[in-house]
Amino acid sequence: MKQDTIYQLEGRVPLQKAIPLGIQHVLAMFLGNVSPLIIVCGLLQMDNGLKSMLIQNAMFIAGLVTLLQLYPIWKFGSGLPVVMGTSSGFLGTAKAVGASYGYGAIIGASFLGAILEIVLGFFIKPLKKLFPPVVTSLVIMSIGLSLLPVGINYFAGGSGAADFGAWYHLLVGTIVVLVIVVCKQFGKGFVSVASVLIGIAIGYIVAIALDMVDFTQVAEAAWFSLPAFMPVAPTFNLNATIAMGIMFVATTVETVGDISGIANGGLSREATNDELTGGVLADGIGSFVAALFGVLPNTSFSQNVGLVATTKVVNRFCIMTGAVFLILCGFCPKLSAIFSVMPQSVLGGAAVIMFAMILVSGMQSLQRERIDGRNGMIISLALGLGVGLGMVPSALAQCPEWVGQIFAQNGIIMTFVIATVANLVLPKDKD
Repeated sequence: MKQDTIYQLEGRVPLQKAIPLGIQHVLAMFLGNVSPLIIVCGLLQMDNGLKSMLIQNAMFIAGLVTLLQLYPIWKFGSGLPVVMGTSSGFLGTAKAVGASYGYGAIIGASFLGAILEIVLGFFIKPLKKLFPPVVTSLVIMSIGLSLLPVGINYFAGGSGAADFGAWYHLLVGTIVVLVIVVCKQFGKGFVSVASVLIGIAIGYIVAIALDMVDFTQVAEAAWFSLPAFMPVAPTFNLNATIAMGIMFVATTVETVGDISGIANGGLSREATNDELTGGVLADGIGSFVAALFGVLPNTSFSQNVGLVATTKVVNRFCIMTGAVFLILCGFCPKLSAIFSVMPQSVLGGAAVIMFAMILVSGMQSLQRERIDGRNGMIISLALGLGVGLGMVPSALAQCPEWVGQIFAQNGIIMTFVIATVANLVLPKDKD
């Protein structure tokens, strides 16, 4: 019996089957795509008109750059089911730069930082010795571990919410989890592969029944609006450029981990040099285009890596329908609003499973390696210090500010640095 096309990169899938699987990816990344802009705009007290415009642009750019990842142009794009969106990794740096120099400085620094990432992308192949399987496996695991608290925050209603941890948030999140588990484990065919979408849909309906959803924003949103080009004039500041540039180096590492996670979790193999190079180049060009539309830098979304690992659906045509849907959201604010009013606890139920599956994917990749004395020490150092410091960022509070900005974000970069240095320094075990 021929393997179902949805589990293959190539092949046409019927639209009635592909569209729900594509929208499943949109649901997984929607909040993560708009949250950084909402937070930064709120901090800088930007007017609601500009904020709505930037959120609309964020959806448009995410869809556009996802298409580039799926269907590469020259060397730009991995050709893998990588979903792109506004990076939350830049949030801490963007808040600091914005507070000191204004939103224009964030955009100016993003232009230059994106060029730096494009340059780095062309050197991924010679730098491949820094990314052996033991290192990429640990980066994948650290991505999953660092995202688990984010998933639990969603599950309980959203970090900072006045009703954080309320019974109705926990109930909705639990219902989503149970529906996903039942559909995935006991469902067959489409019900199984669309388990996350079904879980979120039922959770949303329950949330509406519990009067947890306010549709005022949907009613007020316009039906059609063009994405605005250069809504914010860029300004260039050396300090802002250095701070954002460091984060672009960091996000390059995360992108390598995400692409490796998709190759391992969805295709059961290691990512090729061309896939890593194309993925990072698409990251860079995507962030450059994002800056043209006033949006924070774009990068690969780890939650969608978890979705691929959970469902094993890697077909590019399926993911493409989700990218087209994102672009449509960029032209239809009312469509975006329907998703933006969804309670975070609905997505939280799906997020805890997807994020944990990233960890499982990393563990599966690591199992292919020989866990001898040397590799065991690399694993211990990288996860112990890297993930540990990511969970307790206050441990770096007395260090220079730049150290905290790079290493205390989520532990991914620290894990990579420690694993890489240990892999280069520790001698090979004697047989």
